[in-house]
Amino acid sequence: MSKEDLVFIEGKVVEVAAGGNFIIEGPKGMRLAAKLAGKLRRRHIRVILGDHVTVGVSPYDPTHGLITYRGKAPSPTDNQGDNK
Repeated sequence: MSKEDLVFIEGKVVEVAAGGNFIIEGPKGMRLAAKLAGKLRRRHIRVILGDHVTVGVSPYDPTHGLITYRGKAPSPTDNQGDNK
């Protein structure tokens, strides 16, 4: 399956499982298992609990996928400095 055939879902890492697997919570509370994609693994990108990630999911089996992008978890001080 090529990269163009994947459906991309944004979600949040809610659990770190053994063997480099992660449990991702997507839109509407949907949960799926995901592994790191090759480029993330090759460049030693670390994914931790609470990170926002983009997961490429096969349309044939939407229960697991590959993490293709890692965004940082929002820090608690991001919204507190908006006093203008």
